[in-house]
Amino acid sequence: MPDPRSPDVDEIPASPNPDETPRPTLDRLWIVGAGRLGLALGYRLAEAGAVGSLAYSGRRAAAPEHPVFSRYPGLARYHAGLAPPPSAMTGLLLAVPDDALAEVVAALAGLDLPPALPVLHASGSLSLDVLAPLSARGHSVAGVHPLAAIADPVDGAERLRGATFGVEGEGAARELAERLVEACEGRALSIRPGGKALYHAAAVFASNYAVALLSVAERLMLQAGVGPREAQAALTALAAGAVENVAAHGPIAALTGPVARGDAETVARHLARLSGADRDVYCLLGREALKLASVRGLDADSVARVGALLGGGE
Repeated sequence: MPDPRSPDVDEIPASPNPDETPRPTLDRLWIVGAGRLGLALGYRLAEAGAVGSLAYSGRRAAAPEHPVFSRYPGLARYHAGLAPPPSAMTGLLLAVPDDALAEVVAALAGLDLPPALPVLHASGSLSLDVLAPLSARGHSVAGVHPLAAIADPVDGAERLRGATFGVEGEGAARELAERLVEACEGRALSIRPGGKALYHAAAVFASNYAVALLSVAERLMLQAGVGPREAQAALTALAAGAVENVAAHGPIAALTGPVARGDAETVARHLARLSGADRDVYCLLGREALKLASVRGLDADSVARVGALLGGGE
């Protein structure tokens, strides 16, 4: 997982400079993709009063049931297919799955779009290269991806409030992306060229793999005889506390547990009871924890003893 201080990702302010030329407006936003992210983002913008109109394009024959349409019928409209909305748009956001993005971009490049319409994509892992057909036609392009787990198209709107967004690109599209982040009361991380895959891998470690690890932890807790509700409540509270400590002090200072204190006997007891796959995961992550403990000053003998158990060491 890349260090946020690395050359690939830098935190930047999302607030505009009032002395600069006014930025592109979100006034008439066209969102291609009426899935979880597209709907949640449009709903967040509507709730914030940040858009004058929202035009959705999707594969469904009719608009999905969602409060962005029922609560804002005069603001949000749905169109089946990729035909441009009747009124001229001031920005285009592509919120489609990664494996469909190139196909959608190719189709849009064959349409008579408004000249120089800024185009954003919301992919977490794809670079701006996927938008090359639109860039070649004179459109400014950028990427804007929320670091938020959007599991529901309604509740996801609230998760986007105050979220961090990965942003890449230049020109009018970049400015449009930053306006979108501002409307969500969020902050932007500037992703440098070539850094998108590492940025997204970092997000997977922090979110998806954290969920997977909690699933492993819950399974072990059940094997120890703890009930499922009690296990889940206890482990999620423990994980939340660890995350809060990292946020407050950084990962090196936040690390606790047997590896952090060089307790080889406890590590050995754990390994003696873990089965193959769980043992492998424990050892892999234990070696990462041992690196942090070593940096924090764990003595060389303890590092060597714990490292030998985990299959490595510094």
